[in-house]
Amino acid sequence: MTVSFKGAHFPKEVILHAVFFYLRSGVSYRNLEEILAALGVRVDHATLNRWITKFATLVANRARKKLGCDRSWRMDETYVRVKGEWVYLY
Repeated sequence: MTVSFKGAHFPKEVILHAVFFYLRSGVSYRNLEEILAALGVRVDHATLNRWITKFATLVANRARKKLGCDRSWRMDETYVRVKGEWVYLY
C-alpha cells in the first residue's frame, strides 16, 4: 500500500513524524501543535487531524508488518498464573 504525499505542503518526514508521535504518545492535536511549534514546525491542529486520519493506517500497517503481527489477537482466557499457580481472573 503506497500513499501519495503529492500536494502536501510539508515534507513527508515531518508528516510521518507527527503521525508517529501522535500515535505513540496519545497527546491531543493542540498539544502536538505546540510540540511541533517548539521544534520549529508551524502547523494547525486541524491539519494534524487530517494527517492522522489519512496516514495513521499507513503507519499502523507498516508497524504490524515490521513486528510480524499481521492480525489482531485478543485474550479470551480468564486464567492467569500467580506465584506458579493458575487462578481464575474475574
